[in-house]
Amino acid sequence: MSMGSRRELLARYVESQEPDASLLAPDVTFTVMATGDIYRGPEGVGQMLDYFYRDAFAAHAEARNVLFDGDHAVWEGHFIGEHTGEFAGLPATGRKVCVPLLVIYDLKDGLVHRGRIYLELPVLLQQIGIRQEA
Repeated sequence: MSMGSRRELLARYVESQEPDASLLAPDVTFTVMATGDIYRGPEGVGQMLDYFYRDAFAAHAEARNVLFDGDHAVWEGHFIGEHTGEFAGLPATGRKVCVPLLVIYDLKDGLVHRGRIYLELPVLLQQIGIRQEA
């Protein structure tokens, strides 16, 4: 894949309101690094994204930096929205959230094959009102 192709692929995937599942490899995996949860296949990844962006929160991702190196891309930005549904056992609070987010993508043959999501979970929990013990 050329650098331009990688940039176009990632732009189409992350910049649309509805990420295009056809850009995900059939065996794609996304891992939420803070919890170790792994989502497999386009359907599993889609369900995870729906939960975070539509069910538990009315949210969007706002990019700050996107870097490319070979068949890898790093997306850095913020998860921004409002807590509108159950998350971590807490019913909707209506609280606003703005949480640092970083995703590392493995790209190959015009598809996303793997995503590693680094979400600042302690910040998110604090913003919705869950206090964590030190």
